[in-house]
Amino acid sequence: MTGRRDFLSLPAPENYVAGLGRGATGFTTRSDLGPAREGPSEDQIKEALAKRAAQLGFGDAPDKKEKEEEDDNDERYQDPDNEVGLFAGGVYDKEDDEADRIYRDIDEKMDKRRRARREAREKAEQEEYELKNPKIQQQFADLKRGLESVTEEEWAALPEVGDLTGKNRRSKQARQERFYAVPDSVIAAAGSAGELGSTIMDDGVASTAGGSSAQDGTMTNFAKIGQARDKVLQVRLDQASQNGAATSGSATSVDPRGYLTSLAKTQLPESAAQVGDINRVRELLESVIKTNPNNGPGWIAAARLEELAGKIVAARNVIARGCEHCPKNEDVWLESIRLNEGRNAKIIAAQAIQKNNRSVRLWVEAMKLEDDIRSKKRVIRHALDHTPESEALWKEAVNLEEDPSDAKLLLAKATELIPLSVDLWLALARLETPENAQKVLNRARKHCPTSHEIWIAAARLQEQLGQGEKVNVMKRAAQVLVKESAMPKREEWIGEAEKCEQEGAIITCGAIIRETLGYGLDEDDDRKDTWLDDARGSINRGMYETARAIYAYALRVFPTSKTIWLAAADLERNHGSREDLWQVLEKAVNAVPRSEVLWMMLAKEKWQAGEIDNARRVLARAFQQNPNNEDIWLAAVKLEAENGQIEQARGLLKTARQEAPTDRVWMKSAVFERQLDDLDAALDLVQQALNLFPASAKLWMMKGQIYEDLDKSLQAREAYSTGVKAVPKSVPLWLLYSRLEEKLGQLPKARSVLDRARLAVPKSAELWCESVRVERRAQNIKQAESLMERALRDVPKPDQGILWSEKIWHLTSRPQRKPRALEAIKEVDNDPALLVAVARIFWGERRLEKAQNWFEKALVRDSDLGDSWAWYYKFLLEHGTEEKREEVISKCIGVEPRHGEVWQSVAKNPKNAKKSVEEVLKLVTAELH
Repeated sequence: MTGRRDFLSLPAPENYVAGLGRGATGFTTRSDLGPAREGPSEDQIKEALAKRAAQLGFGDAPDKKEKEEEDDNDERYQDPDNEVGLFAGGVYDKEDDEADRIYRDIDEKMDKRRRARREAREKAEQEEYELKNPKIQQQFADLKRGLESVTEEEWAALPEVGDLTGKNRRSKQARQERFYAVPDSVIAAAGSAGELGSTIMDDGVASTAGGSSAQDGTMTNFAKIGQARDKVLQVRLDQASQNGAATSGSATSVDPRGYLTSLAKTQLPESAAQVGDINRVRELLESVIKTNPNNGPGWIAAARLEELAGKIVAARNVIARGCEHCPKNEDVWLESIRLNEGRNAKIIAAQAIQKNNRSVRLWVEAMKLEDDIRSKKRVIRHALDHTPESEALWKEAVNLEEDPSDAKLLLAKATELIPLSVDLWLALARLETPENAQKVLNRARKHCPTSHEIWIAAARLQEQLGQGEKVNVMKRAAQVLVKESAMPKREEWIGEAEKCEQEGAIITCGAIIRETLGYGLDEDDDRKDTWLDDARGSINRGMYETARAIYAYALRVFPTSKTIWLAAADLERNHGSREDLWQVLEKAVNAVPRSEVLWMMLAKEKWQAGEIDNARRVLARAFQQNPNNEDIWLAAVKLEAENGQIEQARGLLKTARQEAPTDRVWMKSAVFERQLDDLDAALDLVQQALNLFPASAKLWMMKGQIYEDLDKSLQAREAYSTGVKAVPKSVPLWLLYSRLEEKLGQLPKARSVLDRARLAVPKSAELWCESVRVERRAQNIKQAESLMERALRDVPKPDQGILWSEKIWHLTSRPQRKPRALEAIKEVDNDPALLVAVARIFWGERRLEKAQNWFEKALVRDSDLGDSWAWYYKFLLEHGTEEKREEVISKCIGVEPRHGEVWQSVAKNPKNAKKSVEEVLKLVTAELH
């Protein structure tokens, strides 16, 4: 009989449905006899689930409402090894794990795909929520700013928090003013306080004040005791008055705190201010030296403690005991020598040397104790007898010699005894003649093959002999040092080159850079930027020859690098001669003939030097290398126009319009005719140019300006209107359009133009500022303030400098300008317009040094802003020196600023076309207010 149970004969379990597990319910038989037995209904399934849950101990199954409220992320469904419910008896196998992993990867991929949109949506929702639900601090920001107008009297009049009713206030005052009855004993003691008693009581025996005691015969005079007390008090009061009190006439007023401080100083010396600490440390150090009497630092510390306490004799005794216990410790002996003076110090030094005759420090200290040179030499020679291999002793001996020949003999002996001392070899080479110095350095290289200092000295010697260019010592030096694995780092070589430059060895400086600058840098490294940084560092340290050598080496490696050529030219312009600059630029245009910038720099330098024909030749060569280049064409036109060759300039422009027909060439042609006051020709050129380049904002602006010059306002309005439609993103064009309408008295039209402009360019600080100015000029201050608040909300913070400047100077009362400027600096850190506004505030307060510092900060932040230069120059006209004004003018000419609201309006005026930078600066200064 098998152990298998006959389950077919058993009744089916309760609620059993055949095929339910594999989904085979509600099917039709093959013979289509009718539907098979239907599957369980929904109620039956719920009942089965509830029964199963009850058997597992989870209570009744949840109803439909509870299922809806149940969290889908319940922890019990997250762990496959701890499942409950229908799958409690299942086995979590590899297939389940793989399925979970696949689903997890899919979820992560979908999450990555939607993350950017989800984060953007969440950010937008967060911003919208913060906008609709601002913080309390933001809601009350305007009220807090309004507190600036509260005066000090109003602040003082604010009541204190608490119960201030009349009844409670009177009761509180009554409690504070309570009186008490004075005992009779206090009154009696006060009455007899100034009297002197005639008798004293000692063990019940009475005696008179002038009599004597029956026991010891001493006398007590209370009057003298009182006089002594008064005298001591008077002395202390005098000391206090001398230290910090003010004397006026015969009366002296004493500060109580200063008086107490002076009393404390008179009672205790400064070194004894912490007597308790000194005593504790003394006990600790005594324990140290008793426990370990051979500990030299313990004896030194104990002696210095006594010295600190002002007991110099005790300190000497302590250190003497230390010398007895530590006779081989040179630090203890040196401390003993320091604490003693004169003859005693010499005796101690002699004893120390007897115990330590090879101590270099003791010999040097003994030498310093001597007064005359002969005694010092005698001590050093004794020291060299005992320690001939000490480099420090030989150096001291050489320094004591006044005769170079004697010093030379000493150094020769020293190099024999210490052949590895580089300093001694170099010192000997300096004292020898050039021929002998070569021999000395050759011997030094044999003994010290890893010393780069000796190689540098050899190179400098060749330079002194006039053979620095012929004999390349540094090339051989680099080869030997690399072979010996003693090559210093590139930064160290640059330092040595700068040291040679400081000492006048220019050829050696260049040789060092030429042979070592590329060491340690591969082609993969960013060598160009590295060398440019090295050169800038040398320039900042004032080492211009080293920087020239670095640029020269970099140009050998990168001969066509325009960046390096421009940097080298800038170095020569600022720190070199005109001929050197011309030479560098000639090499640059030959190396990079396609760079129009280098050609124009060379032509400009020739022109500024007065060599007009050479400048024309340079531009002619530039035309050959760069045909049809608009920059070179315009440079040639400028050269001819500046020298009065009007017809030649006009012909060049005509040719340029044919050979290089760009919008810039057409615009310069119109500007040229406008400067010659030929407005009809300029207008004709602008019309032709607009047919070719309708999207050029500058051409539309010039057309409107020409019409304004011709007093044709309607045509100017039409030009601006058409221009803003063709180029809606041009801010200057919108500004010209608005100012024309305001000039014509059409204020609503000007507002409308600016509103349209802000829609086209929504975050433009210039447009918002112009809107504020329009309202301010129309005396609509409230509307201007409202627009300013909107502008500060909409314009990005880095661009808000011009807005804050306008707000500080035109929408803020004078007492509130400084707090408003502080708020602006917190919002906008380094905007030049804001820095100038702050400088003007200090200027108004007559804090001239601070004002100057802020003006210079603005110039450092943006040197291309001409308005900053003009404000600074205006400040110096009132409060600066002539030298400072000349310095600012020269710097401004060197920078040639091109931007600035007032600067551009003056510089681009056709009447000021031929004015220099200095003249424009003075005109702009006169326009500022």
